[in-house]
Amino acid sequence: MAGDGLTLLQGTLDLMILGVLARGPSHGYGIAEQVRETTTGELNVQDGALYQALHRLERQGLVDAEWGASDNNRRARYYSLTPKGRRRVRDQAAEWHRYARAIATLLKGV
Repeated sequence: MAGDGLTLLQGTLDLMILGVLARGPSHGYGIAEQVRETTTGELNVQDGALYQALHRLERQGLVDAEWGASDNNRRARYYSLTPKGRRRVRDQAAEWHRYARAIATLLKGV
């Protein structure tokens, strides 16, 4: 899931994808690029894991997909959040921030 960077905790890939899509629709390669760029290369999503997660999120009704043309005029599937997906990313982001604060507090001074 992560290349030479950090190892992802279970369940974080879906949240990362939803977080990227909260900024606007994107195709799979664009999602992977945004993750890589936003985390300054610390997280690199493997294609297989990314597309499995996108299909899972689509089955769960959290994302919609439609075909369109990419920047280089190639046919690409664009993903966007559904209202249910927007609620999920908001809820999970709040939970993630609470979790990260708790771990940071625990590790203070270590």
